[in-house]
Amino acid sequence: MAIEVKIPQVAEGVESATVAEVLVSEGDKIEKDQSLISVESDKTSVEIPSSASGTVEEIKVSEGDEVKVGDVILTLTEEDADEEAENEDESNSEDKSDEKEEKDKEKKKAEKEDDTEEVEDETEKKEQEESEISEEKESEETGEDKVEKGKEEGAEEESEKQEKSDKKEREKNEKTPPAASPGVRRLARELGVDINKIETKEDRISKEDVKAYAKEDKTSSSETSTTLPDFSQWGETEVKDFSSIRSATAKNVSKAWKEIPHVFQFEEAEISGIQKYIEEHQEKAEDAGGKLTITAILVKICATALRQFPKFNASVDFENQQMILKKYINIGIAVDTEKGLLVPVLKDADKKSILEISTEITKLAQKARDGELKPEEMKGGNFSISNLGGIGGTNFTPIVLPPQVAILGVSRAQKRPIYKNDELEAGTILPLSLSYDHRQIDGAEGIRFLKWIAQALEDPYAALLEA
Repeated sequence: MAIEVKIPQVAEGVESATVAEVLVSEGDKIEKDQSLISVESDKTSVEIPSSASGTVEEIKVSEGDEVKVGDVILTLTEEDADEEAENEDESNSEDKSDEKEEKDKEKKKAEKEDDTEEVEDETEKKEQEESEISEEKESEETGEDKVEKGKEEGAEEESEKQEKSDKKEREKNEKTPPAASPGVRRLARELGVDINKIETKEDRISKEDVKAYAKEDKTSSSETSTTLPDFSQWGETEVKDFSSIRSATAKNVSKAWKEIPHVFQFEEAEISGIQKYIEEHQEKAEDAGGKLTITAILVKICATALRQFPKFNASVDFENQQMILKKYINIGIAVDTEKGLLVPVLKDADKKSILEISTEITKLAQKARDGELKPEEMKGGNFSISNLGGIGGTNFTPIVLPPQVAILGVSRAQKRPIYKNDELEAGTILPLSLSYDHRQIDGAEGIRFLKWIAQALEDPYAALLEA
């Protein structure tokens, strides 16, 4: 029996990826969990393991193919099935002589029965021919009536068709708005769909009609692209293909930008105290195999903030007009790699110490750069942090990663004169930017959330006491 091994979901929100390498050949015997292919997407670069043991019968994918969740990678023949087939062949060969004798006897018996059946068939054939002749005579007698009746029915049918065509034309010219409930019209507005362009076979437009039209419209719009001029007329050019991760990134961020109404909020935090804490505990973190950074501190603070502001720890079920509030806290950390941006997820961040968080971030970031992240290490994120402070910049607006509803951007800290207790002092200012889904979160909620994070950075003890 052939077993189909299919593409699993390699990371949350990723429905397709590109095959980077095929690791097995047809005829190979493989074990369960053995790697079959490696794939790349905008969020991960992983190897797909086999879900069963057996012999590779047929490979369905090649390097460079774009594959989707559920596509068949290859088919396997189970080892047990092979052994049973061999045993069955041996047993069959032993019984062949006995079966042959039995078949010869049955053949002679069947030949005698066939002779008897031929005589009976000949009689039935004659009776059938006589019956058909009788029916033909009756048909000739009523033929003229049927022709007349057919003409009348044809005329009525033609008239009915013309009437429907005229009605359709009148409706088209009148441009009567289609019938739809207020809820359906609201859904159309939220999806950016012109309800007057939707066609339906029913009396009223349904939510399914709106969703189907929106999906079709997005697909067609994504296929259209700007026609570029010939740049070589102004100077020398070089053409390079997108990497598979860059191609997937472009596709997914375009989709997120079209579907999510983004709002961007900015704030600053004075982090002199946090920097001192990092310096004092850095050696302890390194002894544990990690590196204490502002990102590790922010993961702990954001985990606490998500408990304080549960709407940020949620997802939008737009089709059913619901929000899904999550009781667990998993935070994604954006990692810059040679292949592109990857976002491993730190699970249960609220239950871990800063030391544990710093160690786990260090390990996940290294695995991301080495291309060793597993699919499960990319799934389940509720909120993300993207820290570009190590590179530079004063502020930026990251794109929300669906199905999340918010992401925190962190830029480079700068020394700046500030007032503390009416005294001018040197301070370290950290720029923060929050991007969020306006379908779920309003501006007032956004600034309260970001302000809470900034205050927690300035006075973490007070924030934890308040929480």
